[in-house]
Amino acid sequence: MAVVTRLFDNHNDALEAVSALERAGVASDRISLISNNSDNWHDGHAHSGDGRRFGDMNGDDENDVAEGAGKGAATGGVLGAGAGVLAGLGMLAIPGLGPVVAAGWLASTAVAAAAGAAVGGAAGGLLGALKEAGHDEGEAQVYAEGVRRGGTLVSVRTEESDRVRVETLLNDRRGFDSLSRGAAYRENGWSGFDAAAEPWSAEQIAEERARYNR
Repeated sequence: MAVVTRLFDNHNDALEAVSALERAGVASDRISLISNNSDNWHDGHAHSGDGRRFGDMNGDDENDVAEGAGKGAATGGVLGAGAGVLAGLGMLAIPGLGPVVAAGWLASTAVAAAAGAAVGGAAGGLLGALKEAGHDEGEAQVYAEGVRRGGTLVSVRTEESDRVRVETLLNDRRGFDSLSRGAAYRENGWSGFDAAAEPWSAEQIAEERARYNR
């Protein structure tokens, strides 16, 4: 089983990528999304087609995913499983990254790792989850930094034979791999992800997005 991850500068591009994957027949339980939510973009968004707010899987206007995230991760469950990835998005707080919106297998792994980790463990949990998924240290560092800087990760577990198709679906919706984005970060003095650093503010993230012409 291969894992394909891309970083999106715009959460709408990431949401469209997830929808495109599902339309193309990729099973929802193979898709995960972790997105910075410092600008509170998640609030009020609805899952296209049924009108329910993200995270409200039973229609009671409450965030079911955030409420049950720890339990789901502890039992090996997938955050947001059962109603499509976007319908299952829920809000979480991750030290080092700040508020995030998350769903899927990678989010579950990160939450489970964070639950038993020491100081800064939730951010370390994301790094650990990425490495457990098959990314090397350098790739994991770039992708975690991307979320810290306001980005959105979409990760897909796929058969090796389907890797190119999945990569094309993500690339066509402006997903960046770790090589291209890591090079851009290093050009501006970045040397690695610091799990103990303060989360970026909404103002810092706005400046970062402007740098990449988002």
